[in-house]
Amino acid sequence: MAFKLRRRSFLQLATAAAASIGAMPSRAATSAAAKDSASIGWPNDVPSWDPNQRFTPDAQSIFKAVFDQPLGQSTTLKLTPALLKTWKLSEDALSMDVELRDDVTFHNGDKMTTEDFRYTFFERPKSGTKLDTANSWRKVQDIVIASPTRATMKFSSPAPTAPQWLAFLGSFVVPKKYMETGGLDNFLKKPIGSGPYKLAEYELNSRIVLERYDNYWGGKPKLERVTIEIIKDPSARVAAIQSGQVDFTINVPVREVQRFQKDPAFAAGLDPISRVILIQARNDLAFADKNVRLAAHHAINKVALSKAFYGAAAVPLSVLATPGTPGYIADYHFKYDPALAKQLLAKSKFGPNNPVKIGFATTNGQFPSDYDVARAIAQMWKEVGIEADLQVIDYAKYFELNRARKLPEATLYSWDNATGDPEIFLGYQLNPKMPFSPWKDQDIGNQVLALFNVADYKKRIAGYRALERYAVEQGASMPLLQSIVTDVRKRNLHYTKYNNGWVLPQTFHWV
Repeated sequence: MAFKLRRRSFLQLATAAAASIGAMPSRAATSAAAKDSASIGWPNDVPSWDPNQRFTPDAQSIFKAVFDQPLGQSTTLKLTPALLKTWKLSEDALSMDVELRDDVTFHNGDKMTTEDFRYTFFERPKSGTKLDTANSWRKVQDIVIASPTRATMKFSSPAPTAPQWLAFLGSFVVPKKYMETGGLDNFLKKPIGSGPYKLAEYELNSRIVLERYDNYWGGKPKLERVTIEIIKDPSARVAAIQSGQVDFTINVPVREVQRFQKDPAFAAGLDPISRVILIQARNDLAFADKNVRLAAHHAINKVALSKAFYGAAAVPLSVLATPGTPGYIADYHFKYDPALAKQLLAKSKFGPNNPVKIGFATTNGQFPSDYDVARAIAQMWKEVGIEADLQVIDYAKYFELNRARKLPEATLYSWDNATGDPEIFLGYQLNPKMPFSPWKDQDIGNQVLALFNVADYKKRIAGYRALERYAVEQGASMPLLQSIVTDVRKRNLHYTKYNNGWVLPQTFHWV
């Protein structure tokens, strides 16, 4: 009951924040947080406690506190050893030898071995259980165990991004014995991993309490206890950090970041990450018309969006890749040209006096300024002859609609790619056989599928760069900006920042 009262207070604070948040006094010093604990205001709950089930990017930071992945990443996205000590992909990308650490235990004390590795990446995905990892690891033909620490992954066709996927969405090693003995339902109620924290308490869409796992192979985190408050409304997150009810929060409006930066009790950041803010397009309905798609893209002033909503920190993009990643094309520019947009619409007999009508979905508070950006784009479209019916959906609803092929013509979304590899940008965004893409055209789809089997790195990257341009010029890909992550925290609470936007509880510490 005590927690429910606190949740009500969030709503009350959010109401006050809407009118006078700028006038609220700083109360960071009133927090009762001890030096061995911290509280985090987070936008969304995990989709479930099966970390292999759903590719939900914002859940990854929470999952990575409880579960481990075979490979990790440095702050600059370089692959690093984790559960795997070594890995070697064959030249033809048809197999990969792996060596696991021999000192890893799950939270119940069971030792992790290659049996758990094989179960996670071969047996579970092939079992018929509905898992998103069944897509990412669909090429795994077998995992041959040589010893408790050594195995070889066998692929049915080249899998050049297998190492990247071992550090990406859903690739968390789960305990075979525990899952098979107790069953999935028991695991969902009492999940265990081999990560630095154990799940101690959980209230759906409200609260997650993590307690340090003292036998963690990677060294004990500095905080003994981390409480994650699920606060979906960005104004409520602002109110919670301002009032001292949480010590850290993310994805608050940029204007609030700028305000907190002037308050000596807080530290606030605005950092570009390896995500792309884009318009996800369908290839049917009103967007079956290429002229309409291209007009929609040419009508968007990306520089103005970045200045207005992201303090000019969000880099305008012309391809579905961020600066510094392999697929980025620095000298290619898709121009903002509202006059050309009108000309394209006129070819299809549309214009300001006879607008084409489309559906346009957006979240509100899922990433910084998402709803404001969507409203600005809708106004830009209106000026050239596109009338957008703006619909607000929550994060969970987005995945439901996308899988059911019920998204409207256009959806504003932030596409996550913690690895930076172009396959996980364009390859998954426009792959018609994947549940993640609303674009189902076979022309681009077949080109994507061909690149999935190219083992040679240079040829693969060159192929993606060429396809990125082609997709934009067909109106299939509409990248807007490099996404950013905003954070506000108490001045003396520190954590490690990653270029992919990870916020890992195990890196938090007070100074």
